[in-house]
Amino acid sequence: MLLRFGTDGIRGVANSELTPEIAFVVGRAAARHLGDAGFLVGSDTRISGPVLKGALSAGLAAEGRLVVDVGVVPTPGLAWLAARRTMPGVMVSASHNPFADNGIKLISSSGTKIPDATERAIEFEIDRLVGSTVAGDAAGRIIDGAGAVAEYAEHLAGAAAIPPGSRLHVVCDCGNGAASSVAPEVFGGLGLEVEFVGATPDGVNINAGCGATRPDFVGGEVVRRRADLGIAFDGDADRMIAVDHTGGVVDGDALLALFAFDLHARGMLDNDAIVVTVMSNLGLRRALAAHGIGVVETPVGDRFVAEALQRDGLVLGGEQSGHIVFRRDETTGDGILTGLKLVELVCRLGRPLAELAGEAMTRVPQTLRNVVVADPGRLDDAPAVWQEVAVVERELGDSGRVLLRRSGTESAVRVMVEADSADAVDRAVRRIVAVVERELGSA
Repeated sequence: MLLRFGTDGIRGVANSELTPEIAFVVGRAAARHLGDAGFLVGSDTRISGPVLKGALSAGLAAEGRLVVDVGVVPTPGLAWLAARRTMPGVMVSASHNPFADNGIKLISSSGTKIPDATERAIEFEIDRLVGSTVAGDAAGRIIDGAGAVAEYAEHLAGAAAIPPGSRLHVVCDCGNGAASSVAPEVFGGLGLEVEFVGATPDGVNINAGCGATRPDFVGGEVVRRRADLGIAFDGDADRMIAVDHTGGVVDGDALLALFAFDLHARGMLDNDAIVVTVMSNLGLRRALAAHGIGVVETPVGDRFVAEALQRDGLVLGGEQSGHIVFRRDETTGDGILTGLKLVELVCRLGRPLAELAGEAMTRVPQTLRNVVVADPGRLDDAPAVWQEVAVVERELGDSGRVLLRRSGTESAVRVMVEADSADAVDRAVRRIVAVVERELGSA
């Protein structure tokens, strides 16, 4: 068993690395470690989804579990349903990856990502079950969960309070993913002018030149249609990136600043702090500090953000990539919910998004470079790399920082540098990348 849990489930090339045979075994292993209740299963719009979901469901049923197939659904929708029905969930999706990839995300009966210890136990069980033909004592069954997604859509519809008489023209990019089955219904009921693009999935166009990882697409549509703002979701709709009326990108850091300041001003930011990850821009931290708002920092991954929110009694947190968690509403990052909250905020304040985002924070020059290497695991034992990082950090001083980490979703090392000087950032990135490539080798 070569596939392992990364920062957001198991991922691999569908039918090559992540095969139906492996999906079947994952189902059996999950059934043995996530309780004896039924399971909710869902998928995004990838062409490989039905086959992998079918194999996964068969594995769960082979262990005697009831399987409720809710069809195409955003990952946060499945998490919300899991918490509502107190049933664990399994999502077949590779999020923002291209259509050829797919993945399996496990969700607890509380609607949260499962703990690391449980993932390790399931990995051990998967390894033990590979090649085994012995299943559980009783066969389960698979039933149609029709209507479940409609419950989730109804929940979202009640999450935004658009002021009467609001006039806003919004372009919504569904990324040809799971949002295509929910967002048109939810945003279409707001009483605003909302147009949809990237909402015709065909199994292979998910995230293809559109969605949260390609905000230039919705930005171009906003300018062309003379809209007020645009919002874009990734394949499983757990993240959202916005653009203003000029097509300018408003990423997760800027969104966090906007939401934090608004909640703080209304006395709704519990404990006057939010949760961010190590990737959040230094400009966000400075802006929050200027407003008397504290920061709790976590590793990359919305699961860590959600855990910190719960642990510290906070209500808002997220990532630069657009995963935003509103703990009062849901247990995990939800792109559609974030889009609704943003539209509500802009309508309520009655000012253009470009003005609001421009005032919220001053971004510090930041560069993130993905260095593809044969074995990212060697990073921890590469002293020459860390020596170079230490030298760069001393040179930057208090005006910048360096972050080096292994990717949790691909064979790469992520090099991030930020500083007040763009030239200093560029020089530092080139130096560190060169050492990483020399010491770890190219893939």
